[in-house]
Amino acid sequence: MTIVGTSGLVLNEKLLFEHSDPGRKGYSLPKLDVPTAELPAELCREEISGFPELSEVDVVRHFTRLSTWNYGVDSGFYPLGSCTMKYNPKVNEVAARIPGLAFIHPATPSHLAQGSLELMYRLQVALAEISGFARVTLQPAAGAQGELAGMLVIRAWHEARGSKRTKVLIPDTAHGTNPATASLTGYDVVPIASDGVLTLEEVEAHMNDDVAALMVTNPNTLGLFETNIEAICKLVHERGGMVYCDGANLNALMGIARPGDMGIDVMHFNLHKTFSTPHGGGGPGSGPVGVTEELTPYLPGPGIEFDGESYCIEATRADSIGRMMAFHGNVGIMVRAYAYIRSMGGAGLKYASEMAVLNANYVRARLEGVYDLPFTSRSLHEVIFSDKDLEGDCHTLDVAKRLIDYGYHPPTIYFPLVVKGAIMIELTETESQEVLDEFCDAMIAIAGEARDNPELLHQAPIRSRIRRLDETTAARKPKLKWEKGA
Repeated sequence: MTIVGTSGLVLNEKLLFEHSDPGRKGYSLPKLDVPTAELPAELCREEISGFPELSEVDVVRHFTRLSTWNYGVDSGFYPLGSCTMKYNPKVNEVAARIPGLAFIHPATPSHLAQGSLELMYRLQVALAEISGFARVTLQPAAGAQGELAGMLVIRAWHEARGSKRTKVLIPDTAHGTNPATASLTGYDVVPIASDGVLTLEEVEAHMNDDVAALMVTNPNTLGLFETNIEAICKLVHERGGMVYCDGANLNALMGIARPGDMGIDVMHFNLHKTFSTPHGGGGPGSGPVGVTEELTPYLPGPGIEFDGESYCIEATRADSIGRMMAFHGNVGIMVRAYAYIRSMGGAGLKYASEMAVLNANYVRARLEGVYDLPFTSRSLHEVIFSDKDLEGDCHTLDVAKRLIDYGYHPPTIYFPLVVKGAIMIELTETESQEVLDEFCDAMIAIAGEARDNPELLHQAPIRSRIRRLDETTAARKPKLKWEKGA
């Protein structure tokens, strides 16, 4: 018997099963007598000094053990706010691995890719219906890129009208990436102060002929619904501007309210948040963009069309801002999002939003009075507390680190910036009352520890494999592994 390896080397049975030293326990392969000229020089090396020799069992156990040290939504409650860290149904993963969808080449001719194109077209239609927009593009590969696409669409619309506007209004409760996106598209950022929600008067005071758009997040990062949004949109339109909405918090609105019906002109979706697809690690992601009929000509393309008989890739529109990504976007994420939407249905999506809002308000009710609640307006999908009332010179970071000892991933901390010492807790629809009660019990216990044993919080976490790090120094003076001496 001979075995041919990927390197082209031929190993015979005798060579594989002979061991060079009968006195050693187990078998070891002798060195292959292969002329080094047959191998690329950069692949040839001497033995690594001190490199351990381990069995397969030892190696597998090592990496399996490391995997159990990670924390994820499949291993415990994940109250991380500012985004929706929700359960990823395993049926979505099965759908994404269907060979005809997973392995199709993106350059496959349309007549041979009808199933894939139909799925993308139906996802476009579903997202448009959920949001109230005339058209949706699936191209952007992340929420931030969706923001960029949306603002480029607004800029293209202004340029087509001969408008030379230079500013974008952004409230202090907007999503954190909004100012960067506005700047990247060539606009000057004008911050707007708010008292929880935007007022018509505050927007009017800043709105002039230089303003291209208002960027809002609704619900905003305080977990509050912008109750004046229709009047604000009307005002901005009357002054010749557009309204962009960050769709990161759509998990509070699905099936209940549609941003397009509120007067919003452009919005990006986060399929990797609201629609249950994997999230984190810099990707994978998908950030489709919905627009009004007026802005449709400027969408990035090409998109997917249906002529009544078959699905096809549309011709690039003359006024399009162009491609945001090669081919059609992050298709694997689209498959997962479509599977989620179809399995939930309209009633299921509405129920998910209702439960997310209910869970957030349940936690709010249990922790109110224990932690400071900066805003008294009713919360939606997330609730913001602060460390104002903590005793023992304990702060938000101490609470977050101590939560690790209780077995929970910390929530988002110190954001939004409008709340000093912010503790942002976001509850998705999938957590049971038992889980929420256990989490609230931990938060209440930590507040008690801050009063009775503050040094415990200052040293936390004490049960984790790695203790508290000097995060400030690490951020300001990172030791990069590729740098000499690091």
